[in-house]
Amino acid sequence: MKDQCSQCGVCCKLFLINLTEKEYNSKKYQTQFEEFGFVNNFKDAEEWGANIIKQNKDGSCIYQIENKCSIHKTRPEACLAFFCTSKDENFREMIKKINIAKK
Repeated sequence: MKDQCSQCGVCCKLFLINLTEKEYNSKKYQTQFEEFGFVNNFKDAEEWGANIIKQNKDGSCIYQIENKCSIHKTRPEACLAFFCTSKDENFREMIKKINIAKK
């Protein structure tokens, strides 16, 4: 069975999304601390958390609208890699947190 996104939106509420250097430099996504200016050095952006997608006041991703991802087709690599149905050991703890949140 191929991993598929159920579009439940829970992961968009629980986890911060770190952009890759390419994604960050594209300026395609709104990021934390953007109002203070773009950090040209990606290493500094990572260290300060400036490469993290901006969040709503409730902690959810700003691209989540009515519990759905509004940029699903152009979402960042971190979002592309993650699926609730994944058997990848790297996601085991994240999946546990999602399953707890769904209950």
